[in-house]
Amino acid sequence: MPYIARSLEPVILRATRQFPVVVLTGPRQSGKTTLLRRLLRGSHSYVSLEPPDVRAAAAGDPRGFLELRSPPVIFDEIQYATALLSYIKERVDQARRKAGQYVLTGSQNLALTESVTETLAGRAAMLRLLPLTFREMAGQPQAALPWEKRRVSKPRGAAYKDLWEKLLRGSFPEIVAGPGRDASLWYGSYIQTYLERDVRSLRQVGDLTQFQVFLRALAARSAQLLSLSELARDLGVAVNTVKAWSSILEATYQVILLRPYFVNVGKRLVKSPKIYFSDVGTLCHLVGLRQAEHAMAGPMAGAILETAVVAEVYRTLIHRGEEPKIYFWRT
Repeated sequence: MPYIARSLEPVILRATRQFPVVVLTGPRQSGKTTLLRRLLRGSHSYVSLEPPDVRAAAAGDPRGFLELRSPPVIFDEIQYATALLSYIKERVDQARRKAGQYVLTGSQNLALTESVTETLAGRAAMLRLLPLTFREMAGQPQAALPWEKRRVSKPRGAAYKDLWEKLLRGSFPEIVAGPGRDASLWYGSYIQTYLERDVRSLRQVGDLTQFQVFLRALAARSAQLLSLSELARDLGVAVNTVKAWSSILEATYQVILLRPYFVNVGKRLVKSPKIYFSDVGTLCHLVGLRQAEHAMAGPMAGAILETAVVAEVYRTLIHRGEEPKIYFWRT
């Protein structure tokens, strides 16, 4: 599979020159492992903590595990062995000025961020890698945002249909780099894997079927104001359940919550946010759209395009190493 250059690459290199630990999080299949192994080959060794035997070794004797794997090293899927973090802190503190000792990756924002902030505060740079931006797909990872250019042309005719074909296929590297791959089959497998692995590990969701119904109901509301009580009523579950499920999606980078803009900062936090799926391909799969003609002429066309724009801006800023300060204007 051909490698697609990512706009986060210079940010990662800069972080490894300034911090002893760099933590890279993001959704599954966003390309974290591929990026790091290519970018840091020759300088860092690589260890995956996903295999059960490696995980058991790290949990059974973390100090000995680190002794056998001297830095600089990449520890992939660190959320499977968070006990290592305390021992990594100990080793980092022995050579605090030495940058780029450990590069850690993980797919679960909530659990990993809590562990890192408690253990490695002040020692780690936190970065995120999301699915591809349109600039990265086009081979221009450092290109400017549309409004940073003088003129932006509107796609018409065949180009407009081509845009919709790309939206339906989504922005995960494996799909973009493999144009012959069946996107519908891939997304079906991805969602099932996500449900079984991430959802079960983050929260004790008893009924995965009901959670999948929730996913589809939320997809139908992308680019709309998020009303938890209305969603709970439609699904026949408690509001607290819907709130917990929404937090799972946000923690695993599946959705973006966009706050309304008010001069009063307090109002921004309490007023209803808008919800957007971070990958339009996932959104289209969940609402059952498989053909560009149906998507561009259907009732969700506007919501899909709005989701694509918000996700593009959000991913572009994240891949610059910035925290997105974006809002929607609520009249």
